[in-house]
Amino acid sequence: MAEREYPAGKQTAIAELADDFSNATATVLTEYRGLSVAELRELRRSLGEGTRYRVAKNTLAKRAANQAGVTGLDDLFVGPTAITFIEGDPVEAAKGLRNFAKTHESLVIKGGYMEGKALSVDEITRLADLESREVLLAKLAGALKATAQKTASVLAAPATQVARLGAALQDKKAASGE
Repeated sequence: MAEREYPAGKQTAIAELADDFSNATATVLTEYRGLSVAELRELRRSLGEGTRYRVAKNTLAKRAANQAGVTGLDDLFVGPTAITFIEGDPVEAAKGLRNFAKTHESLVIKGGYMEGKALSVDEITRLADLESREVLLAKLAGALKATAQKTASVLAAPATQVARLGAALQDKKAASGE
């Protein structure tokens, strides 16, 4: 089957979407039917830095995804579709989408794509349940600091014991008059 030739404006839109797909660490597709412009603005703000929420025509988005090597999403490009392009922390964006969908039933998460594979709605929900990268790094730093402090205490203990033993011997020697 021959590839459909699009007018210049649509070719530009496909190229921009393909760039978005290529540059994103993850993408999430949603249906936004019934959301007002103000609600869409609120959603965009709730997604965090490095995340773009973009409404796109399904045929153009499907073509762009395929051009970018993003596979497994073709069945999701039905109905009014918006794509969340995540260049930052996917956990933060997934949390934002999940939380917004809880309070706005009109937002329906369809699925997504991350690290070379399509994601189901359940996988996106599990991603949203994770702690953010910053929290995990802080916990790791705290654990490393505690381990370093314990190590320093263990290494310092023999020196402290030797010093105490030396002091005790000196006291005993002084008490015995030697």
